Amino acid sequence: QVQLVESGGGSVQAGGSLRLSCAASGRTFSRYVMGWFRQAPGKDREFVARISWSGISTHYAGSVKGRFTIFRDNDKNTVYLHMNSLKPEDTAVYYCAAGSNLNTVVAAYDYWGQGTQVTVSS
Repeated sequence: QVQLVESGGGSVQAGGSLRLSCAASGRTFSRYVMGWFRQAPGKDREFVARISWSGISTHYAGSVKGRFTIFRDNDKNTVYLHMNSLKPEDTAVYYCAAGSNLNTVVAAYDYWGQGTQVTVSS
């Protein structure tokens, strides 16, 4: 089992940058695929990015590709999401999640953090 705690959210103007962090408890962090998802008010939770166990393989939603970067440090049990060129439509609660397989669907991830709010103003 793993517990996840996100941090780094906040308010930023369009075009700005933020870096989210997700710290995991336990000794098995490197056994999990890690993902970032987001949920805007009134919308379903959606996939943002995911990274493989070693960090070699990454995959992004089309809406963030080229602007967001996911990376992980297995020695620090932490996964990050660096977000550049933020847009108002990126406003959402961002969640990190841990799963066993390379996947982009919510149901494929077993453990979730509590979320961190990102607000982008125009």
